[in-house]
Amino acid sequence: MKDNKATKAVNNIDPALLESAKKVDRKKNKTALMVVLSVISIVYVLPVLAVLINAFKNNTYVKTDTFALPLNDMWAGFSNFEKGMTFGNYPFIDSVLNSLIITLLSTFLIVLCTSMAAWYIARVNSFLCKVIYFLCVFSMVVPFQMVMFTLSKTADTLKLNTPWTIPIVYLGFGAGLAIFMFVGFVKSIPIEIEEAAAIDGCGPIRTYFTIVFPMLRPTMISVGILEIMWIWNDYLLPYLVLDINKYRTIPIHIQYLKGSYGAVDLGASMALILMSIIPVIVFYLVCQKYIIKGVAAGAVKG
Repeated sequence: MKDNKATKAVNNIDPALLESAKKVDRKKNKTALMVVLSVISIVYVLPVLAVLINAFKNNTYVKTDTFALPLNDMWAGFSNFEKGMTFGNYPFIDSVLNSLIITLLSTFLIVLCTSMAAWYIARVNSFLCKVIYFLCVFSMVVPFQMVMFTLSKTADTLKLNTPWTIPIVYLGFGAGLAIFMFVGFVKSIPIEIEEAAAIDGCGPIRTYFTIVFPMLRPTMISVGILEIMWIWNDYLLPYLVLDINKYRTIPIHIQYLKGSYGAVDLGASMALILMSIIPVIVFYLVCQKYIIKGVAAGAVKG
């Protein structure tokens, strides 16, 4: 009897009041979520803010007043940028060019080769293709430290220690994520489109470049953005593979900002770090909508 009375009481409640209560609960949940995400965002932004502040601060105060604003005696102006770019006997502009060459070539190779491989894997769908696909996906969870010594020896033996050849090494490391994303997107493309192209006389290569390639644009943009951010900021792989005396990337150039007895000019280091991360941050902010679109498109099937 009590349950029946409670049920009747609930049924007698005005639906408008129930909807109003639900809206209040949703608003509270959104506010709580916004607070949590704001705190997380601040935590992530703090290191970038510290780099920005210390890039214009005298070296002495970088160590003692790390989070203080560069005012009065702390202010170094743009002298840190000048010192960082002219320090040592290796030109900073050469490091920028090396990073640019490696990043663009590696991204081009990864996008082109993995998209073609993913199309073949998704369409053939044989046992061998499934094995290759799972091996590529498995490569994403293998720590780089497990293979770095063997990789360094192999790259040196095969003469892959220049900015023009190291993209082959990056192709191997970047293939896992790229194939995973491309295969998911290719499976969402109706195969009837390719069958119609085959009836019209298109071979596999022509079908790929005229039919499939343009349709892969959302995922290609996403993969390209992710690979560019990774390769541009990578330090360990170029350090192990490249001939440091001849070729340096921006992260390696920053690492070598050392004076006598190993003293490091932190102000100059922060200035060069700021110069290296600004292009990537701007690039990501401009292209982040394509990342979301590409990931969502690649997650439709597969």
